[in-house]
Amino acid sequence: MQFSTGGHLVVRITPDDVGKRVSVRTLAGPGEHPARFTDTVGLLSSWNGGVLVVLRRDGRVARLSESGLVAGKVVPPGPAAGVAELTAAGARSWPAPEAERIGGWLARAAGGWTRRANSALPVGRDLPDLERIAAWYAARGLPALLHVVEGSAAEREAAARGWAPEAHAVVQVAPLAPLAGLGAEGPAAEVRLLREPDGEWLRGWPRAGEAPEAARKVLAGGPATLFALVPGGEGAPAAVGRCVVDGRFAGLSAMRVDPGRRREGLGTAVLAALARAALAEGAETAHLQVEADNDPARALYASLGFAAHHRYHYRVAPGAGG
Repeated sequence: MQFSTGGHLVVRITPDDVGKRVSVRTLAGPGEHPARFTDTVGLLSSWNGGVLVVLRRDGRVARLSESGLVAGKVVPPGPAAGVAELTAAGARSWPAPEAERIGGWLARAAGGWTRRANSALPVGRDLPDLERIAAWYAARGLPALLHVVEGSAAEREAAARGWAPEAHAVVQVAPLAPLAGLGAEGPAAEVRLLREPDGEWLRGWPRAGEAPEAARKVLAGGPATLFALVPGGEGAPAAVGRCVVDGRFAGLSAMRVDPGRRREGLGTAVLAALARAALAEGAETAHLQVEADNDPARALYASLGFAAHHRYHYRVAPGAGG
């Protein structure tokens, strides 16, 4: 870890950097000779009353005295993700049990459970082979759906061939470290983390009950899955959420709070717990998908630091239905 400039330690952080990832060096034992130092890397969650609170990647909280601060700097974020990169990460975070590459597109099927797992999306630069894709889905008794990025050549091609639009969505992204610090100074809800969805978690996300077998396969898939729940009454959790860690990306989905337990901060607690766990596994950017017309959800995520990355929607083959 390098702090020096011309042989001098430099403090380059201020209270204005709260919410950013920082690397700081503090005196470990004031008055000791020779001096000993402690290096801390994490989210600067607060700086009040001469105390810096840093949330480490592994979830531990470090409280550091401002008087012992000898060096500090903001850790810059990694390179921004492109649309193709984030689309691929989104697909890996919601994997279908059956998939086949057709040219530069990946056709996916999960018995019709969710559009995301039953649509073809681009994995290359080619335009979609609409006839082959339609035949692939027809052989499985499913409507042929394309996942198209708005403004793309694929969208124009599908529109020209009469494939109708439906289910517009927005992909949103946020730095993971600030999410991990949400609610760090307030009372924490009891959040359990699982590697696979158990029966209690599944009861907290009713959509899984529409097709239990397909839902388990999709939900438990992905590079590294995390499931969070806040226990509730009678075996049904008060809140649930899911995260898939995929390199530097953390894909969030299935976030839900029981209607009778809303406005208690449970959704934020679930989000923060998943973010902390994802940080500990090396992720740095959160992404999620939200329906374009769901204004309350979009406003909530914006208040938590999410920003729109790109938009997409589905195109359904003529006569196939949605």
